[in-house]
Amino acid sequence: MATKNPTTASDGFSAEERAAMKARAAELRAEGKKGAKKADDLQALLDSIAKMTPEDRVLAERVHLTVTAAAPQLSPKTWYGMPAYANADGKIVVAFKNSGKFNSRYSTLEFQDAARLDDGELWPVSYALTTWSPEVEKKITELMETAVA
Repeated sequence: MATKNPTTASDGFSAEERAAMKARAAELRAEGKKGAKKADDLQALLDSIAKMTPEDRVLAERVHLTVTAAAPQLSPKTWYGMPAYANADGKIVVAFKNSGKFNSRYSTLEFQDAARLDDGELWPVSYALTTWSPEVEKKITELMETAVA
């Protein structure tokens, strides 16, 4: 089960966080065509998270906050209906696949070719996520910093 964050009533985004994201999306739309595209992509990502089961939604929301904090240069969007984050070239770096999408027993954080996680001849590119903890957040932060270095 997910750890509780005292600032959130539903173990996910607080009402204030949701309002801030909606406000940012409106700001991006107001910036013009490129801003509108970014705002639409962010909204699509948030909508995909909102459709998840409560357990998956908690993980996806925490992943979203962690990825955007650790790698603010990535753009949120959806990829095959999953929350994902792309680099400046539009290539997906990482995506969150919720367990409910394919009826699997765990969600995964999946890195794509654009992620710079290369470590010799063999390295992991997919990580199972079952619960959220400070250790999980720390590991994802480290992975994201490496992936975009």
